[in-house]
Amino acid sequence: MARTQFEELKVYQLAEQLADAIWTIAKNWPVFVRNTLGNQLVRAGDSIGANIAEGAGRGSFQDNRRFIRIARGSLNETQHWLRRAFKRGLLQPDEITRLKTLIDELGPRLNAYLKSIGPGNSRRTDSESTGIPSN
Repeated sequence: MARTQFEELKVYQLAEQLADAIWTIAKNWPVFVRNTLGNQLVRAGDSIGANIAEGAGRGSFQDNRRFIRIARGSLNETQHWLRRAFKRGLLQPDEITRLKTLIDELGPRLNAYLKSIGPGNSRRTDSESTGIPSN
């Protein structure tokens, strides 16, 4: 299957990494925890990348920006559920380190990507700061 343009975005790739890391952790929790906190956490984490993808496919700068803002909200929701998991003793130290590293990079990249969307910004090629791939 051919890769779509949003899959080339570093910000999208980070969102996938975060969602996959969350899935790997939550799938091993006891049934009650998976069905309550785990379900909410996985849905919030998956929503970040889904909104990046949906925004990229909407066809207008305005719609794309709207979905990136929703992705930022999903990142905040993910952080909320991770805080609950931490407070309830569900996360191992190595898991916390991995998740924190991804979140600390993803938040600023979402903001940079949001700023890069639209007329006058399409010529930016600094993929490291914007999340947009350079050719």
